[in-house]
Amino acid sequence: MKVPFLDLSLQHQSIREELLAAWAQTLDAGRFCLGQDVVDFEESFARACGTEAAVGLDNGTSALHLSAVALDLGPEDEIIVPAFTFIATAWTAEYIGAKLVFADVDPETFCLDPKAFEAAITKRTRAVVAVHLFGQPAPMDEIMDVAERHGLDVIEDCAQAHLARYRGRPVGLIGDVGTFSFYPTKNLGGCGEGGAVISRRNEILDAVRILRIHGMAVRYTHDRVGFNARMEGLQAAALSVKLPHLQSWTEGRRRVARRYRDGITHKDITLPSVPEWGESVYHQFTIRHPDRDALRAHLTKAGIGTDIIYPIPLHLQPCFRDLGHEKGAFPISESIADTCLSLPVFPELTENQVDCVIETINRF
Repeated sequence: MKVPFLDLSLQHQSIREELLAAWAQTLDAGRFCLGQDVVDFEESFARACGTEAAVGLDNGTSALHLSAVALDLGPEDEIIVPAFTFIATAWTAEYIGAKLVFADVDPETFCLDPKAFEAAITKRTRAVVAVHLFGQPAPMDEIMDVAERHGLDVIEDCAQAHLARYRGRPVGLIGDVGTFSFYPTKNLGGCGEGGAVISRRNEILDAVRILRIHGMAVRYTHDRVGFNARMEGLQAAALSVKLPHLQSWTEGRRRVARRYRDGITHKDITLPSVPEWGESVYHQFTIRHPDRDALRAHLTKAGIGTDIIYPIPLHLQPCFRDLGHEKGAFPISESIADTCLSLPVFPELTENQVDCVIETINRF
């Protein structure tokens, strides 16, 4: 049986007419950059996140970048990020000229280790980026405790964690600012790029609103150096169609994850942890195996799609060679990168497909 790693066409088939109708309205009204479609989506997304306001942006990377600018972080500062995450997290520091400092992750959750975070703090440290990786909330109480004791800003990278909750609280509202991506493969993905910022601090939201449109609060009056990071109307319209389905899609991912947990019995497989404090939304279902590449080849031969997310930890990426980190600097991140394998986990998977993945893994 063929089992794709991801098939977005299945999601779009079910809402195709809604999408086309929404785009027709946007097209007829000429609302292409910001406009009412974006306002409507911002309001709906904020409600879904349990807050009053959100700011729509062109992508999740801009959400990280503009959040750092809104927090007045800059070249004199150090920003700590986990060594195992997507590279856009590191751009939070790089794009503003701050010093990028890595910290290792927890081997169970793959999220930032609070002890490693605290050990990386210096007199120049101003902020940390806590990533809710693969949909699993990071240990925010411990991270916030460290940050508050040292007077640091906390950016939550929620790009893979739409609707995830930490001890009952929505992610993105625990730290100073939460950033989201709506890249097509995300749990809430557009038909193109998109991003958003939420925060309990209105001054951050106000700053991001100005920064996203060339530093302009009043037309043609530019109060500060800004950027072109506006959300497009067509993307907002698509996201507004998809947002009401997000909860059921999330439950579909959790259904697949539960079936994997109950069915995968291979003695050498390490399943994702289930900490009592975090409600994962399973952007990825990532297992570990000491002979990962052979397992992947076995699954590929059986027609089952997989992915390695991420094969190279950030400190070993060529673009960060000048930071001087050698192999062994962050051993947990390196071990995860060497052994991790992500399985199909999208909500349209059938029970037969999930069972096929389980049986093929158990035969390895």
